[in-house]
Amino acid sequence: CVGSGRSPPVMNHTEGGLVIFSANSHPSSREISKRIGERLGVELGKVQVYQEDNRETRVQIQESVRGKDVFIIQTASKDVNTTIMELLITVYACRTSCARSITGVVPYFPYSKQCKMRKRGSIVSKLLASMMCKAGLTHLITMDLHQKEIQGFFNIPVDNLRASPFLLQYIQEEIPDYRNAVIVAKSPASAKRAQSFAERLRLGIAVIHGEAQDAESDLVDGRHSPPTVKIPLLIPKEKPPITVVGDVGGRIAIIVDDIIDDVDSFVAAAQTLKKHGAYKIFVMATHGILSSDAPKLIEESAIDKVVVTNTIPHEHQKLQCVKIQTVDISLILSEAIRRIYNGESMSYLFRHIGLED
Repeated sequence: CVGSGRSPPVMNHTEGGLVIFSANSHPSSREISKRIGERLGVELGKVQVYQEDNRETRVQIQESVRGKDVFIIQTASKDVNTTIMELLITVYACRTSCARSITGVVPYFPYSKQCKMRKRGSIVSKLLASMMCKAGLTHLITMDLHQKEIQGFFNIPVDNLRASPFLLQYIQEEIPDYRNAVIVAKSPASAKRAQSFAERLRLGIAVIHGEAQDAESDLVDGRHSPPTVKIPLLIPKEKPPITVVGDVGGRIAIIVDDIIDDVDSFVAAAQTLKKHGAYKIFVMATHGILSSDAPKLIEESAIDKVVVTNTIPHEHQKLQCVKIQTVDISLILSEAIRRIYNGESMSYLFRHIGLED
């Protein structure tokens, strides 16, 4: 993994004590917990998290947490709903065992894409935030929320850390001719992130415009009933043909986003960039969910490398696709834990981060 530099832990706070639990029952998901524990010089707390034969989740805390500051690390596994229940039950078990404080370390916040009301749907990330607070969470550490406004769904402090320093470091150290690169937004919606990367690297920016959007129909669900008075309606959107705004000819194209899950749009963007003359294509994102047949599609595509962090375990996907590389972000998570435990300011971890980042 890239970004594995170590710094000596300084754990000063002694009242009560520090306990770090991994709330995940899947071995590959516990890897980041072990890395954080090693960086802090702290052994992981003793806890049993498992599923019974009837698929119920059971958690047994196997050491005293009374009066202690507990940090519960939970990474998303393939079964995201089980992941959520493991976290909630572990938090509640620590609360009923009289822990002094309970901080959740959730690098990838599940259901973060469901943070806006869509017709008769629901804002699921708001529901999940309420459940976490109700279970007993007193603080949340997460990374690159899909929308920063999700922080407002909680009534507890939320630290939304950024993985961009690690990805920027990868570009500078692992792409020798990165000065000949251009940062690409695969849609206008991700242009702000691309602009942030481009300004920090002093590079140009390109935006792919005309990406196909998910269409919704009002005609089949009862909402097409006409009003009794004439109301002006919006003109239907018409997708323009896919174009690239910006020069990518003879350049390295670096597509940046926060989540890579369904890779169809990234594969289509890579094909478009190739047609416009880009000679090498990287895709970089914080969270590599890479569901379903994503590794196969990446392997067969024009994408040269996909670089993601280890907020989500994806060792299985890496076995299927040699183009996938991982950047380790356990350093910033361990530093956040150290600062919160010692009562230090978190502002250093947010240096040079603006409102638009």
